[in-house]
Amino acid sequence: MRKFVFQHICLLLITLLQFHICGAQNLPAGKAGKTIDQRVDSVLKLMTLDEKIGQLNQYNDDWNATGPVTLDSTKKQQVLKGQVGSLLNCVGTIRTRTWQNIAMQSRLKIPLLFGQDVIHGYKTTFPIPLAEACSWDMEAIRLSARTAATEASAAGINWTFAPMVDIARDPRWGRVMEGAGEDPYLGSRIALPG
Repeated sequence: MRKFVFQHICLLLITLLQFHICGAQNLPAGKAGKTIDQRVDSVLKLMTLDEKIGQLNQYNDDWNATGPVTLDSTKKQQVLKGQVGSLLNCVGTIRTRTWQNIAMQSRLKIPLLFGQDVIHGYKTTFPIPLAEACSWDMEAIRLSARTAATEASAAGINWTFAPMVDIARDPRWGRVMEGAGEDPYLGSRIALPG
């Protein structure tokens, strides 16, 4: 339960950081000199409890298989109230822009995050991460990640769930192939920012 709460608090902070980045150009006079921490604190003070809890909501766009699914009208009302922090599987700049425009009509205008599992490519498909890790070719792994990130961001995605840096030791876990395997050293090398 604590891990779940911690993950959602991190999501909220990421959302607020994105709010800062997107809104930095349109700051009123007097706010330009504030630090990120001060801006985040000031937004948190303005938020109602419902908005704070709502920013932890992550819905699935359309009727895809992962994530909670709601009717678009219900989801739209929650976005308008600032009660949704992110959408999964919302693909394409037209679709993401449509949802972002709705979010910008909310009281505090906190932008949505658009997430997707971009584990081994977006439009260009690369070998699964476990196979890439077998190569020990850090430059090739970085290039495939950079290509996937570039393609995903061009489609309006600003949050990918990669690299997966868990050390997988139990083959019964169905997502073992999304990481670098059992070697902590190799996993740490792949996880380094490049």
